[in-house]
Amino acid sequence: MTVEAPSAPTWPADLSSYCFEVPHSQDSILFERGEGIRLFDTAGRAYLDAMSGVFVTCFGYDCEPIRSAVAQQLDRMAFNPPLHGTNPNALALAEELTRLAPEGIVTAKLVNGGSEAVEAALRLARLYHRETGDAGRYKVLSYYHGYHGSTFGSLSVTGRPDVSRFGPGLPGAVHVWSPDAVTEFLGVPDEEAGRLAADLVERTIEAEGPDSVAAIIVEPVIHLRGMAIAPQGYLDRLREICDRHGVLLVFDEIVTGFGRTGQAFAAQTFGVTPDLMCVGKGVSGGYAPLAAVLVGERVASVLGDGSGAVSFAPSHTYAANPIASAAGLAAVRLFSRDGYPERIAALARRFEPALREAVGTRGTVRALGLLYGVKLADPADGAHGSVGERVARACLRRGVIVRGQDDWLVLAPAFVTGEQDTRIVCDTLAEALDETHGAR
Repeated sequence: MTVEAPSAPTWPADLSSYCFEVPHSQDSILFERGEGIRLFDTAGRAYLDAMSGVFVTCFGYDCEPIRSAVAQQLDRMAFNPPLHGTNPNALALAEELTRLAPEGIVTAKLVNGGSEAVEAALRLARLYHRETGDAGRYKVLSYYHGYHGSTFGSLSVTGRPDVSRFGPGLPGAVHVWSPDAVTEFLGVPDEEAGRLAADLVERTIEAEGPDSVAAIIVEPVIHLRGMAIAPQGYLDRLREICDRHGVLLVFDEIVTGFGRTGQAFAAQTFGVTPDLMCVGKGVSGGYAPLAAVLVGERVASVLGDGSGAVSFAPSHTYAANPIASAAGLAAVRLFSRDGYPERIAALARRFEPALREAVGTRGTVRALGLLYGVKLADPADGAHGSVGERVARACLRRGVIVRGQDDWLVLAPAFVTGEQDTRIVCDTLAEALDETHGAR
């Protein structure tokens, strides 16, 4: 039986029955289908997606191996009761993820999204210390202006002032300044800022009392700081500080993981292995909700039952769902076995110089693998407000999707972006910047 697509509603008519993820505006789009790295709205207009959705659709919108894997699993079994067991896809996916991860990561806990992965990591950090006789450790350090998700615990460690509208957060959330903020405040070079920021982290642990601090969670590349990249040696120093004070190191790799930095995970790019890694976004290629917490041997040791199996509850009804696991397994195998690290490196060699040429003197480009941030100069007209949003809207009017906020833009092209599409993205951005900032 052929299943008809939903009839197109009048857009934008009465939308009161639907709660949007972000505020509805005149720029909101009613998407209908995807093809390659393009999305199409119900009026047939095409948009070149230079954000991979939100760092998710790294293989594009019509990746046949993943689509086939999902369809085949749907024919076999759509759901299994998680209280009574799991499914072969989930077991195989966990094995593939731990194989991709740095040495010392031994277990994968599958969940539905990045916020759940962060929540699980926070619980695991507290549980680890309780199980090892250090129950007083409950505090979690994280960055001001970092972002870790939309559930209550993940919002609590998100260091943005706008989350305060939900009231007091999780007890024990303590914020510290990132290296790029130190550079901005003090005007020191990146490497010096990394040293100072690490010193401040250690001073904060000492001031809070090391016996009260369970973990520090950081993004190796900070999305909402315009893709601020950890300076050389900084994450190594965090690892040393955590080891010295018995604090767990957690990497939020929801954005940076699964090939975005050029290697499987940013942990390998920076040469630092955390105790816990939160991964998601591109791990399913966008074909199903999926994320995971990758667990180091030390933490996994408290989850064992003596049989070799590990477990961690409470969980979620749809965690390790067979369809989501099928999508993830196909995506991870495609990445691992189809030469995608080399493809990413080749695309980055094309994309980065074209982006720098498009931006010119109108901003500073930050690049790591296929993660790009542009710290924008003030607009030519001196107008107040978010210049990042203005540039992103100018790109959208021209049919290219990027993200802009505050004084930055971010781009995350799909791994399958071609040479012609690279030029379209960068030429469009150059035109948008001509509009807001004047000629290069």
